[in-house]
Order: sequence, then structure tokens, then C-alpha cells
Amino acid sequence: MDRELEQRATSRIVWRIVPFAMLLFVISYVDRANVSFAALQMNKDLGFTASVYGLGAGIFFLGFFPFEIPSNLILARIGARRWIAAIMIAWGTVGVAMAWIADETSFYVMRFLLGVAESGFLPGIILYFSYWFPARVRAKSLGLFLASTAIANFLGAPLAAAILGFDGFLGFRGWQALFIIEGIPAVLLGLVTLYYLTDRPVDASWLGDDERVWLIKQLETERIAKESTGHMTLLRGLTDPLVLMLIPLAFLIVTGNYSVVFWMPQIIQGFANLSNIQIGLLAALPYALAMVAMVWWGRRSDRVGDRKWHLAVAALVGSSGLAGAAMAPAPIFAYVGLCVATVGIWSTFGVFWAIPGDYLSGTAAAGAFALVNSFGTLGGFVGPFLVGFLRDKTGSFTLSLMALALIVLGVAVLSSFLPSKKNEAGVVAHQA
Repeated sequence: MDRELEQRATSRIVWRIVPFAMLLFVISYVDRANVSFAALQMNKDLGFTASVYGLGAGIFFLGFFPFEIPSNLILARIGARRWIAAIMIAWGTVGVAMAWIADETSFYVMRFLLGVAESGFLPGIILYFSYWFPARVRAKSLGLFLASTAIANFLGAPLAAAILGFDGFLGFRGWQALFIIEGIPAVLLGLVTLYYLTDRPVDASWLGDDERVWLIKQLETERIAKESTGHMTLLRGLTDPLVLMLIPLAFLIVTGNYSVVFWMPQIIQGFANLSNIQIGLLAALPYALAMVAMVWWGRRSDRVGDRKWHLAVAALVGSSGLAGAAMAPAPIFAYVGLCVATVGIWSTFGVFWAIPGDYLSGTAAAGAFALVNSFGTLGGFVGPFLVGFLRDKTGSFTLSLMALALIVLGVAVLSSFLPSKKNEAGVVAHQA
């Protein structure tokens, strides 16, 4: 009976929360990454070099850095429903305004403001998941949610390429129409969020009484187990040795991730004389493969009870793909390398983000999620700028891809120092 109740409650929670959170993250990711397709027209229109574009794409993440921790603390105080809604309305407004950038300065300013507006969303949702999902299903749920990044690129690539074809509509260039059309849904869904999200399990009228009691009891048991290793204060979340170990890992993962996202269309463009639609379709396939891989890999991590080696193996796959793309003798092999790299990098997501939630709770978890993601997102600034800088210096993407391969390889190396096992309560055995 207990097993049947657990499965029923977990299934209902997953179906209520995960698909909606995925939809929101798809919109978030599309709005931060659509600049990669806008660049196919925008760079020429505004005279941007590869270095200028790389800096503008990456400066988005400098807007993230100062605001993620206070954003998560606000969410913990006022609830996810109101705060996530406010975040979405803000970033949708800035996303639409991107259509009116006119030079390097306005490009940098608007990308920075978009980063500020979006900064609290991902750490906020990860914290929100820790309020709802027991440890034994956390990586699977996070893997499903973070598959949104692959879904966003899979759907967003051909969609963005198609919108570029609206060139001249109402007097806008295609890249301007792209920012306007893809910014509006965030505002609309922000309003929906106010009515859809439930802040805590105790308020979940959509759960049966027995399901709600089981969930509250399960999460409370895990909270007690976590707090047995130390009081779950903000200071604990910001200074814990394992949390500090996750910071460089997050930085390297994000560096590899966003370097691929922001530069893949232009890398593919260099393979041959391709149309925007052809580029969009080719850019979609790696993310389709990544969607399947990351969900399966997160599920396997939960089942086996391992985070460390699942993270390391995924990073090795990603690094190998990038190196293969750099050294490929022909475009088709370089494209296969990009597919392999995308599968490996995206498969790290669910496993990695399950780690802090495995053993922290409350204010400590809020601070830890935001701290790790804040420093991690600096990789989103460094990576795209590094690729653009090396591209301008060498005239090709070969050196850029080799540098990224080494960066992602660093994830595998650092992962070997993480704790190996989880205890029976599903809490990472803390080895401080």
C-alpha cells in the first residue's frame, strides 16, 4: 500500500509540476539563446565582429551573477508563484525590447538587463523542486526539467530560422521580428504562473489527502536527515565544502554548454553554403539526441544511487565530441562530433543539479543553489567570448573547439573528487 501510495503521489506531482516548469524554461532558454540565430543577420546589419557578438552573448551572464542569491532568498520568503511570475514578465519585456538595439553599446546593455531579469528563474525552479520531490526521484525530475534546454534548442532552432524569413514585415528586419515574437510568450505565461503554481505541498489541493500527508512526511524525514549533518542555515549553504566543490564544476559545465548554444548556428554555417532553414534543421538534431540521453542518464543516476561517475562519464563524452569536431577531416564528421558533444554536455545537467538538493534543505539549499549557479553562469560569459576571440584570431573554429574540449574534460577530472555514495535516506554522504 505504501509503495502504491508513493508511486501515485509521485506521478501526480511530476505531471502537475514538471511539464509546466519545462514550458517556462523552454521560453526562458529561447529568449536567452535566440541571439544565436539573430546573429546570422544582426551581425552584418550592425557591423559586429565575432568578438563583439561573443561578448554581447556572454554579457547576459554578468547580469545573472549579483542577483541569483537575493532572488532565491526572496522566493523562499514570498513563494515561487508570485516571484517566478514577476521574473517572467520582466524578462519578456526586455526580450521584446532587444529588437531596438542599434550598436555595440545598446547590445551589451540590453543583454545585461536580460540577464538581470532572468537571473532568478533557474535557481528558483531548482529550489522549488526541492520543496516537492523526494531525493529518490530528484535527479529524474531535474533531468526531465533540464531537458527543456534541449527541447528549446530543438524547437527553437528551426522556429528562429523561419522567423528570420519575416524580413520586412511591418518594417522590421527578420532578427528584430525574432526578438519581438519570442519575447511576448514570457509575459503571457508569467500571468498564467500566478494562477497555476502552488507554493508548498501543504497548499496542494490537487493532491489527495493521503498523498499530501505522505509527501509532507517524506520531505520532513529527509529534512531531519540532512540537518543531522549540521544546521541548515544560509551560512552553511554558502560555505559548505561540498557546495564549494560544485562551483568550479558548474563554471566548466556552463562554459561548455553556452559556447555550443551561442555558436552552433555559425559553426554549422561554416560547413557549406546553407540557408537559414537548413542551418536551423541541422542545429535541431543534436538537441533531439540530447533530450533522450539526459533524461535516461538522470534516471539511471537515481536508480544506481551514484552522482560522481555519472557526471564524469557524461563530461568525457562531451569532451570527446568537441575534440572530434575540432579535428574532423570533413564537415560531416565535425557535425557528428557536435552531436556527441551536445549529448555529453546536456547529460551532466540533471545529475549535477541533484547533488546540492540531495543533502541540503531550507535556507541552506536556497543559498547553495543560487551560489553555485551564480558562479557557474560566469562560464556563460567566458565561454562565448573565448570562442569569438579565438575565432577572430585564427579565422576558424578549430582552436575554439579544442579549448572547449579541455574545459569540459576538466568536469570529468574534478568530478572524481566528489563523494561517491548516497546513504539510505537518499542524502549524499557528506565527506567534509
